[in-house]
This record gives sequence, C-alpha cells and structure tokens, in this order.
Amino acid sequence: MHKAWVMRDYSGFEGLSLEDFPDQEPGEGQVRLRIETFALNWGDMDLMENRYSYSFSSFPARIGMEAAGVVEAIGPGVEDIELGERYCTLPHFYDNRGASAESLVVSARYLTKAPANLSTAECSSIWMQYLTAYYPVVELAKAAPGRVILVSAATSTAGTAALEIGRLHGATMIGTTRNEASREQLMASGADHVVVTSPDFEGFTDELRALTGGRGIDAAFDCIGGGMIAHYANALAKDARIFYYGMLDKSYPEIPYAAMFQSNALFQAYSVFNYIEDDAYCAKGIAWVNEQLASGGLKPKVDRVYPMEQYQEACRYLRKPRQNHGKVVIETGV
Repeated sequence: MHKAWVMRDYSGFEGLSLEDFPDQEPGEGQVRLRIETFALNWGDMDLMENRYSYSFSSFPARIGMEAAGVVEAIGPGVEDIELGERYCTLPHFYDNRGASAESLVVSARYLTKAPANLSTAECSSIWMQYLTAYYPVVELAKAAPGRVILVSAATSTAGTAALEIGRLHGATMIGTTRNEASREQLMASGADHVVVTSPDFEGFTDELRALTGGRGIDAAFDCIGGGMIAHYANALAKDARIFYYGMLDKSYPEIPYAAMFQSNALFQAYSVFNYIEDDAYCAKGIAWVNEQLASGGLKPKVDRVYPMEQYQEACRYLRKPRQNHGKVVIETGV
C-alpha cells in the first residue's frame, strides 16, 4: 500500500485528499518508482482548476509531473533502467498517473537517471524548469551573442531557467518582474537588464526599445499572455518569435496582428511536452542539461521542502508572493 494525493473534481488544491492505494505492478514498457520527493509546478495548479492545456480523462485523478525516486519494479520490454537506482521523471501529460504519491507507475520513456551530485530534492527540481526553457531559448530562438530575449515573470522557475540558459549561450537577456526587490536576484540569475513593470505596463515598449538601441527583441518567452503581449509587440525585431507558454493573466492573449505584420513575427503556442515526445529533441535537451549540471553551469534552486502531509500548505505557499525563489518540494518520507 502507498499514500497518494488525489482529486475528485476541479475544485483546486483545497479539494485534494490523502488516501491509501494498493501498489500497482508495472506493465509493458513501464517502471514503478518509490517516490522520494516531488515538486510543485504552476501547471499542476492550473490543471487542478481545469485551466490547463490538457484535462483529466476521468476522476479520481492524481496531480504532479515532476518527481525523483528509486526504481523498485520493472515491467516487460524495459531496457536501460536499473533496479534500485534513482531516476527523475520528465515533463509529460500524466493524466491519472500523477507523481504526488509514494509510488508511481510510469512509462520508462519519461524517466532519466538522476544526477549523482545533487540532493533528492534537487533531483525533483530539474527537468520541468530547464527543459521548458531550453527548447525555445536554444533550439528555437537560437540564443547567441547579439540575440536579445525577453523573459516575462522571470522570477518563476522556468523564467529563471531561461535567464540562466540564455546567459550560458551569450544572449542578451531581459527579465521582467513586478517587484523591485527581485532585481538583484534576476541579475544574479543571468539577466543583463531587469524591467520592473507597472500594472498598466506604462513605458514598457519605450524601455525595451531603449535597451536594444531601437532594434527590438528577437524573442519573448512569455507565461503572462493576455495583458502583456500588446505592450511589447511594438518592440519586436524583424523576424522575432513569441513563445507563449502560460496563462498567469488567466486569459488568452489577443494577437497584436498589426505589430506582428510589421516585424514579420511568429506567435507560437509552446508546450515542452511536444519536444519531449520527439526522440531527437528529448535526447538533445537531456544531454545538454546533464552536461551543465555536471559542470556547474546549472544548479537547481530549492526554496522550501514540506512533508507529505503538508502538500496543501505547500500549495498555499506557492500561491503567495515570495521573497525567496526556487522550487517548492514535497518529501514523502518513504
């Protein structure tokens, strides 16, 4: 038997319950992990309220896509997975097989070996943030010296990861925040410039133009959407790309077509899941992140660790304005 946090409707994290379930045997191509830690993500929070790009096929359902644990059973047809070794889950739509549990049966395709030089909490805080940022910043926006990339809500874990990755590739990174107190942290994370935005984004376009010498930004990595895109659309460089990957504004954006016609820009509704499902992209992203983790170029930051029983309290903390930044992690205790 094992414990798992489950939801029976889209009432949010307050409606979750911690329940007992029998252990499951892995089927063809599957592995069972004994979960040691799992991390909270904003996508999970949105999914709990049915505001995500995917929905559950049925209830009851488990939440959570990012975990680290030890392999305790291997199903038929699985190769290159070692019994008794620690692995991390990769971002994917898990439907009813969420990781907020002491035990998880998962396709071997969505596992990768945990880095030996990181703690268990850090191992559950790698792949969602770094792969979410890697593909648009490196593979699609072609981060390099001379390229300018805007990162909205840059204090988020994916936003900070984008700054770190862009810096490693020599791009000029501009991070936005609503809080002046976050400036120093963003500069330390890889921002060349920090823009503190007002609620109405007054002067935002002019500041972006000034920071780029009038040329504009080559790409935007944007998780805000609705109320923001129109305020940087007139500061897009020629052939710019907008990667829209979240809905912090709680509304889909209205595409500023006139400005995008003028800059020949592309708008992409971006999900890391699509790149994980591509074998070549997936392998390339994992290899790059592992290389940077080993060399010290990247190191996941953990803000707080909560025990299993305090998962809902951890969700409340994630929702609050925070002075510290990094992953919020649950330790199962198993």
